[in-house]
Order: sequence, then structure tokens, then C-alpha cells
Amino acid sequence: MTPEIRALDLGDRGTVDAIVALQRASYRVEADLLGARTLPALTETSRQLRGSGETFLGAYEDDRLVGAVSWKRSGPLLDIHRMVVHPDRFRRGIAGRLLAALDEHEAGVERTIVATGAENPPARRLYERHGFTPVEERVVSGSIGIVIYERGAASRDAASQGITPTPPPSGA
Repeated sequence: MTPEIRALDLGDRGTVDAIVALQRASYRVEADLLGARTLPALTETSRQLRGSGETFLGAYEDDRLVGAVSWKRSGPLLDIHRMVVHPDRFRRGIAGRLLAALDEHEAGVERTIVATGAENPPARRLYERHGFTPVEERVVSGSIGIVIYERGAASRDAASQGITPTPPPSGA
């Protein structure tokens, strides 16, 4: 089943509650991969989510929210804040469809950034398949390694056409 992608309304309590439940299920898996007891998204409340200032797209199968992506845009920069898929829907292309829908929704961006756990190979492969290149590694919360990825407009366009971009040379 191909999910329907649509904008999510954070003014709707049922939608916000569904996002919170979805991200708790998804981020629990990431916390386990990272060896972390918890991640901020696992304790975030509906009220905090509504106040995030993020814009959301959701993937629905029938009437069930099975995936979501959120972001903030600042001029030509798009910063992806969340990418979540329900664990019982992993590896079905939902995250890729959400990224493609985001690309359509925010077609004029020049640069997109996203961070994921260094020890989260599925997420890292997803972003690399979609034209993102790792640009920085950090340690947060004392021991959690994260990788910051970046993608320019040309890499986004190439990835949408199924072309794997060539990463820039080291030190570029």
C-alpha cells in the first residue's frame, strides 16, 4: 500500500497525539540503536510538540499515521528536525516518500540539513541515498554520537532522478 502524504495540522489535538505516539515508537528503536536510555522526543508532550514551530507532513495508510517529517525553513535553508516511521512499517519506503514530498513542498531551498545518530545505519543510508553528505560529527548528551548531513539543491535534484551524487573531495 502506498501511503498518502499530507500536511499535518498541529492545531488538531488528535493529530498531535498521533504524532507523539508515532515518534515515541520510532525513537524508542533509535534510542536502542544508539545505546541511549532516552531521547528528548521520547518524553516530549503534545503541548511541547505544538509549540515546536515546526511544519509537518504525514504519511497515512488508511486513517493511520505511519510516518512523519518535520522541518523549519529559514530563507534558502531547510532544517529537518524529525523523520519518524512506525516500527511495523520500517523498510517500506515511507521515509523516502516523505523526503520526496518535502522536496516538492519546499522546492526553492538551496540547502537542506539533517542530523541522525551515528549508530543508526538505516537512517544514515536513507539520507545518503537521497543525496545527503555527512559534514560533521558531534557527541551530544555526554555520549551520543550524531552525524550532521547536508544536501544542496543540485544533489536533491539528482537524488530525485535516481542519480547518486558524487561526494565532494575531503576537505572541500
